Amino acid sequence: MRSTHSDSSVRVWDPFVRVFHWSLVSCVVLNYFVVEDGETAHQVIGYIAAGLVLARVVWGFVGSRYARFDDFFPTPARLRAQLAALRSGQHPFHPGHSPLGALMMFALMALVLALGVTGFLQTTDAFWGDERMQEIHELLASALIALAGGHGLVAVVLGRVERVNLVGAMFTGVKRRPGDQPELR
Repeated sequence: MRSTHSDSSVRVWDPFVRVFHWSLVSCVVLNYFVVEDGETAHQVIGYIAAGLVLARVVWGFVGSRYARFDDFFPTPARLRAQLAALRSGQHPFHPGHSPLGALMMFALMALVLALGVTGFLQTTDAFWGDERMQEIHELLASALIALAGGHGLVAVVLGRVERVNLVGAMFTGVKRRPGDQPELR
């Protein structure tokens, strides 16, 4: 049976957000799976990743509508509304990040910055060869990979459930909202 409502497209992710996202994905994949720990390339890629996150933080205040933190910041009220909707089996359309998606985004960005700091500290006299700092860095890296994997999996699964191509939207910048799906703001 066909919906009597029409689908609508919303231009959500600007070029900066999309380039940031896929550049950060590339940095994380390269540093975790390809480049040897401690090599100069590993350090440079790590600093690039931290720089990307810092640029994204700035863009969160001055960027386009859906890139701005005030559009999707996960306030307690927004989180309660999304959780209540999910518990009742509803999947309202979020043009930008959903509140839970925003929490994930902030967690991932915090981990990248923490990796940058712990990686840098290992190059200082105070922490050169410090096994504790190396273990913290490795733990943060493993947590980042686990959360990033979960982020990707949830994007695919929710995209199917909500009938919104979330992964495709991060390439094209456009989300297609099914006509029968209410918007939650």
